[in-house]
Amino acid sequence: MRVAVVGSGPSGVYTAQSLLQQDPEVRVDVLDRLPCPYGLVRYGVAPDHEKIKSLQHTLRTVLEEERVRFLGGVEVGAGGVPVARLRELYHAVVYCVGAAADRRLGIPGEDLPGSWSATEFVSWYSAHPDAVADGFLRGVRSAVVVGVGNVAVDVARILARGSAELSATDMPQAALTALAASRVDTVHMVGRRGPSQARFTTKELRELGSLPETEAVVEAAELALDPDAADPSGLPSAQRRNVEVLRGWAARRPGAARRRIRLRFFLRPVELLARDGRVGAVRFERTAPDGHGGATGTGRFEEIEAQLVLRSVGYRGVPLEGLPFDAARGTVPHRAGRVLRGVAVAPGEYVAGWIKRGPTGVIGTNRPCAKETVASLLADAPALARREVPADPLPLLRAAGAELVEWGGWLDIERAEAALGAALGRAGPVKLPDRAALREAVGGAGADRRHD
Repeated sequence: MRVAVVGSGPSGVYTAQSLLQQDPEVRVDVLDRLPCPYGLVRYGVAPDHEKIKSLQHTLRTVLEEERVRFLGGVEVGAGGVPVARLRELYHAVVYCVGAAADRRLGIPGEDLPGSWSATEFVSWYSAHPDAVADGFLRGVRSAVVVGVGNVAVDVARILARGSAELSATDMPQAALTALAASRVDTVHMVGRRGPSQARFTTKELRELGSLPETEAVVEAAELALDPDAADPSGLPSAQRRNVEVLRGWAARRPGAARRRIRLRFFLRPVELLARDGRVGAVRFERTAPDGHGGATGTGRFEEIEAQLVLRSVGYRGVPLEGLPFDAARGTVPHRAGRVLRGVAVAPGEYVAGWIKRGPTGVIGTNRPCAKETVASLLADAPALARREVPADPLPLLRAAGAELVEWGGWLDIERAEAALGAALGRAGPVKLPDRAALREAVGGAGADRRHD
């Protein structure tokens, strides 16, 4: 049986792995619209988080399996290979396309210059091929990050890190140069609820307090507004540890650090204010606990100066042309991973990962999610395998307009990034900055040299 997995991030690779483990004869093509594999592990994990980025080695072992092919450069849906055509080329297709859109704040001034999504900032310092042009840090001294999850912590930490620490990472040279020249001295990370409801993990939080020449600051008065922060003994262990860290920071006397990261709570953004044609401040309404885990407005307001605003308030799936889509949930309707068209199961179409369940969980959550989908697919396999498909879909994918980058092409990119890092005097590989550079690195039209 031939299966296409659309998406080479953790959910896609775990789907391929589960298929290999449970079916000794299945052959899997892992398709990605980008020429590089690993999805958010390559383009979403912060460059200074080497331990998490090392997950690429685990994903790599799956993509190097003899019964798996990585096929980059394959756009599926609008402007690419139609969903219906893909279904003709494979016995089954599993869509693992994630949640590509950011949630918006929905407030006046959100589209001012200097206001970005955190994902746009992450894409820039991760050299995502679709990243917007540079210019995030120009003229910025004070930044506001709206949100208190791990992505918010990541961008706050990168804004405050020194270039010497980041030079050892694979961060693209242009981003490293811009961060080295940055004059940002204050980063405000702001949540509309209290510290006991913050979504960051304690490990990520503690990192903010250990950055060289940077002080993490918490206002004791804001902690006092949260009843669970006053007595965290009844909280789950993760939230209790967070509160204990924050209480420790609130009790410290101010130091003389060059930079400060200020963690603020019970503030809801209501407007981004313009200064000289770009964002210059954020207006917040003070909130208070509503007794049900949420927060309610108090009618009192506060402004925080900011020449850069990054929103980090969650993700949302986007429709893929040719697949059904639940706009309210931001997911593809399914039953145990089987795509539903109306109330009927669509034979041979499946989903896994965030496009299946929404943007929840950690990287490891994708394993059981993928296994459930694969169990459904393999239960359907006897009927699916009876349908004739092409012996090899590659020529037909090319005929449909796909500019394929196979595994050998990816190895070319790896070598080019290692050479770039050496040429720049950096400690390791440095990411190529854009699609043109990636394409230039691919030799032999991406011919498959799997065992190079």
